[in-house]
Amino acid sequence: MSRTPRHLRDVTDPELNKRLSRRNMLGVAAGTGAAALLAAAASASPAAATDLDAQGRGGPGKGEPVLPPGRLGIQLYSLRDKVATLGFATVFKELALYGYDEIEFAGYTQGEAGPISLRELKRLARNHGLKPIGSHVNYYDDDNPDAYSFAQNLDKVLDEAAELGLPHIGTASGPWRYGDTVDGWKRCAEEFNHYGAEAKKRGMKFYQHNHAEEFSFASDRPDVRLYDVLLAETDPDLVHLEMDVYWAYCAQFRFSRRADGTPAPLDPLAYVLEQPDRYPLFHVKDGEHDETTTDGYRMTDVGDGDIDYRHFISTVTGLRGHRRAHHWQTEHDNPADSLRFARRSSAHLHSLRKKRR
Repeated sequence: MSRTPRHLRDVTDPELNKRLSRRNMLGVAAGTGAAALLAAAASASPAAATDLDAQGRGGPGKGEPVLPPGRLGIQLYSLRDKVATLGFATVFKELALYGYDEIEFAGYTQGEAGPISLRELKRLARNHGLKPIGSHVNYYDDDNPDAYSFAQNLDKVLDEAAELGLPHIGTASGPWRYGDTVDGWKRCAEEFNHYGAEAKKRGMKFYQHNHAEEFSFASDRPDVRLYDVLLAETDPDLVHLEMDVYWAYCAQFRFSRRADGTPAPLDPLAYVLEQPDRYPLFHVKDGEHDETTTDGYRMTDVGDGDIDYRHFISTVTGLRGHRRAHHWQTEHDNPADSLRFARRSSAHLHSLRKKRR
């Protein structure tokens, strides 16, 4: 059991092999390891089944809420149309009415609603009882030295995040700056460690938000999952992760086999259970399973899809000491009606209840 698995051996990089071997033994790959992690989490928390009504929603007062108090947020990218036309103040008022506690930024401008300062933006959030929890900023734009990105203007990005009082500052850009090889991702990991160290100096945590492709395999090592390289090569004290649960399950559909057809099971929840402290933030995005699509899912409002958030959230929050250690941000990339999405998603998540023992 202590040997490096054959599919991860590479005599040219023994240190990476050591890290990847540890990940394999800890059970990130599905199978007995992942099953053991899930079983341990289940035994540490109450049963996660819900009492559902005819619409599939948990009834009020029937057991402990699955969603921790004060931890529901929304990624404002989902509401970019309303922010651009109505402004932050109107959007924040609606979010407060819908029961949101937190917000995650995707830019600090409001289009037709006119200019707004960071100080005013922070005040508006506070006045509506919303805590700014994080922000997405581009990783790099090598064609533009003035780009608002970590690589081109790190100090400005971090200074503005600090002015807003953000505890987290991150990117939804994948580590593709130097290609899709193991060495390319190791170079990105080194830069992420630097951004994390600089953010930590300002009292913030740097994080990366995944899409499906991060779970694909290295072009020069088709037996190695790139996401595992990122985890192995970044310092857990400096680089954190925001798991987009929807995209992780899309990755499960797309990348559970290597190019040669050999199985490579992928369990998103097992990644979190292995290192729960590395995942302070989550994107709660739902999808209806559809194997005719590239990703295996079609995006929906939260609660209308097939991703079992009752089980996912209750398992993570059921870990000892983690009831309120994570932040859950609803998101939809292109909702038909963004305010309706925000309202319905909040209602669904607040309705989920754990079954009484």
